[in-house]
Amino acid sequence: MTTSEIKEVASKYIINTYGDRSLAFIKGEGPYLWDADGKKYLDFLGGLAVNGLGHAHPKVVAAISAQAGEVIHTSNLYYIKPQAELARLLIENSDMDQCFFCNSGAEANEAAIKIARKYAKDTGRKDSYEIITMDNSFHGRTMATITATAQPKYHVGFEPMLEGFKYVPFDDLDATEAAISEKTCAILVEPIQSEGGVNIPSDGYLQGLRELCDQHNLLLIFDEVQTAMGRLGTFFGYQSYGVVPDVITMAKALGSGVPIGAMLAKQNVADSFVPGTHAATFGGNFLSSAAAVATIETILEENLAINAVKMGNYLASGLMELKGKYPINEVRGKGLLRGLVMDVDAKPLATKCIENGLVTICTSDYVLRFLPPLNINAAHVEEAVDIVEKSMSEVY
Repeated sequence: MTTSEIKEVASKYIINTYGDRSLAFIKGEGPYLWDADGKKYLDFLGGLAVNGLGHAHPKVVAAISAQAGEVIHTSNLYYIKPQAELARLLIENSDMDQCFFCNSGAEANEAAIKIARKYAKDTGRKDSYEIITMDNSFHGRTMATITATAQPKYHVGFEPMLEGFKYVPFDDLDATEAAISEKTCAILVEPIQSEGGVNIPSDGYLQGLRELCDQHNLLLIFDEVQTAMGRLGTFFGYQSYGVVPDVITMAKALGSGVPIGAMLAKQNVADSFVPGTHAATFGGNFLSSAAAVATIETILEENLAINAVKMGNYLASGLMELKGKYPINEVRGKGLLRGLVMDVDAKPLATKCIENGLVTICTSDYVLRFLPPLNINAAHVEEAVDIVEKSMSEVY
C-alpha cells in the first residue's frame, strides 16, 4: 500500500486523535526509517523517546522472536521468568528496591499516584492525598495523569479535573514550599520537562525538592518516562543530578517499542502495595519483559549512556554554530534530550525538516526537540545538523 492508500483506510476506520498526518513508515533500521513510498528519513525523534536503540536492533529482534516462539502471555497470576530478570536489572542499576510493571508511562504514573496516597494512609496521615506538580509538566492522558499534567490545554473538554493536585511553577522552590500543607503527600516532577519544552532545572532545584520532602515527610516522585534508560548520560536521569527519589516511573525506551512501563520504589513505599491494591493484566508479560531485558543489556554492554553524552554535546555544538545565521535563541537539554529554542515559531521548521528527511518535532511552539537513538554516531549528527540548516535556509 502507498502512503495515500494507508491514510485512506486509517481515516475511515480510526478515531482521529492525532490530526492530519502525512507519513506512513513501513521499515526501520538503525536510526533510519522508510515510508510507504520508499523515501528514507533520519529518525531524530525515536518514536517520542521510545526507540533508544534505533529500529530493528538485532539483539532485541532476537529476544522478541525467541520469546514469541515459547510463550507470550500467562498473566501475573503466575511468576514470569523474564519479568523477574528485568526487575533485577532495574533494581541493580538504581537506588530502588522493588518494581511494579504496567504498559505505559501514564499507567506507571497512575501507580505512583496511588502508592503515594496509600503510603500516606499507611503511615497515619489519613487526610494527606494532594500531590504537587509543576507548570508545563506532562504525566499522561488518563484522568488522573492529565489532572497531574499542569497544562490547561490538556484539560479542555474533560472538566472537572480530579481533586488532589496542586500546581506550582517548575524550578521554583519557594512556590513549592508555600504550596505544601497537611493535605500534601508527594511531589511529582520530571528531572527535565521534555514535552513542556525541554526545560532544565537550575542547580540545586531537585536537591531542594528532596530536602522539602524530607522536612515535611512527603514522597519525592520522579517521572522518568522520557529521561530514563541512558538518555541523559546515566541509566536513570536522577543519577545525573545526584538526587535519589522515593519513587521512579518509566516507560518509553524500556521495551524498544514493545509496550511496557514500570514504577520503582523504595522498600518502605513498596510495602504499601499488597495483593489486591493494584494490578495490570499485561504488565511485564513474557514478550514485553524479554524485549526490555535485551534493551537494558544492550545499553549497559555498549556503554550507550556515555555515547549519549558525547553525541548530545556534539549535536548541541553543531546546532549552536547556526545561531549567528538564523533566529536561534539557545540549545538546551542534556545527553540526547535536546531542544533547539527558536525566537520565532518553530512549527514550520519541524515540517520542513521532515520534508528534507529528518524526523523531529516542535514542542511549546518555539522548540525543535531531538530524541534520537542512543547509539547514533558523529556522521548521523552531522547529517541531522545539515538537514536542520538546509531547512532553516528554506523557512527563515
